Amino acid sequence: MLAFEEREYRDRIANARKRMAADGIDVMLCSNPANMCYLTGYDGWSFYVHQLVILTANDNEDPVWVGRGMDANAAKVTTFLPDENVISYSDDYVHSKVKHPLEFVGGLLKERGLDKAKIGAEMDTFYFPARSLLSLQRTLPNAEIIDASTLVPWVKVVKSPAEIEYMERAARICERAMRTAVDNIHTGNRQCDAAAEIFRTQIAGTEEFGGDYTAIVPMLPSGEGTNTPHLTWNDKHFNNGEATIIELAGCYRRYHCPMARTVQIGKAPKKLDDTAKIVVEGLNNAMEAAKPGTTAEEVEQAWRQTIERHGIKKESRIGYSTGLNYPPDWGEGSVSVRPGDKTELQENMCLHIIPGIWMDDWGMEISECIQITPSGGRAFADFERNLIVK
Repeated sequence: MLAFEEREYRDRIANARKRMAADGIDVMLCSNPANMCYLTGYDGWSFYVHQLVILTANDNEDPVWVGRGMDANAAKVTTFLPDENVISYSDDYVHSKVKHPLEFVGGLLKERGLDKAKIGAEMDTFYFPARSLLSLQRTLPNAEIIDASTLVPWVKVVKSPAEIEYMERAARICERAMRTAVDNIHTGNRQCDAAAEIFRTQIAGTEEFGGDYTAIVPMLPSGEGTNTPHLTWNDKHFNNGEATIIELAGCYRRYHCPMARTVQIGKAPKKLDDTAKIVVEGLNNAMEAAKPGTTAEEVEQAWRQTIERHGIKKESRIGYSTGLNYPPDWGEGSVSVRPGDKTELQENMCLHIIPGIWMDDWGMEISECIQITPSGGRAFADFERNLIVK
């Protein structure tokens, strides 16, 4: 069930070890399920309990998966690791007031003579709560534990040809899901019914390949709710004269292609129509600027200079790296397209460029997931890039 050939995982591990060496890290604890998957192939809905991958600096050692006993077979099924590198803790560690899985992990590191090591932990993730750090510190009082949350994300940032192919498949699913969303936004239909059809399309995928669950559910702010980006749906009806923002993704083998569009039922207000044209102009200019050697902040500058000519300002970032991830985010936590990010773009980086505009009582989004190429940012999905009026 490996998503990639074993040699690709081994290349990723080698690149992660190079970054570990640069930071003087002896042991890396990857608790982010996306990073666990990236390094070993592990894939299961088990990230609601404590689990992680241990990666040492020793080139002769395979990573070690540690997790709940009932999930051990999932690691044997989805990873390339030998069975002896799949280690599970007993169920009395789960939701216990007196025991913690990171104490178990600390014990494993002690057994391997790593109780005084410099340990990198993914502290700034959703999957490493405060008690994990406290338990690890208590078990390994002589270890130096540092935050290495961004180490693997920066290894992930340039995609391999096989990863690009998965994102292409995600794009085909995204196109279908967006078409379903647009078709189901009409007067008299309920938001929840539209969401149900979107989910069906995302999972059904295409005739050639099926879809995966996405790291973020479809966003469907409608009417006055368009003044904020992260509302989902309710059981209210879509109404004539109102706009709805759609932000969704296609997903294949955990690789995402996100996209946002705005749909207006009935005649569009002039401010919305005019702003949409400006947003598309700025988006196109940002995509054109997104070439290898260009910095992330220079891409944002191409967007900002466009909108400022029309008297519009936007304070938040307009994009981020995307690809492999799990709930609750399809962003990878490395590149941010905003002033101050001097990351030089490289070919086959993948970004979600999403220059949304949100005002006091209205808003809109039109976005593209792009691949960095020598000729600029190439949109993965093919879908009309404008305000959609029905």
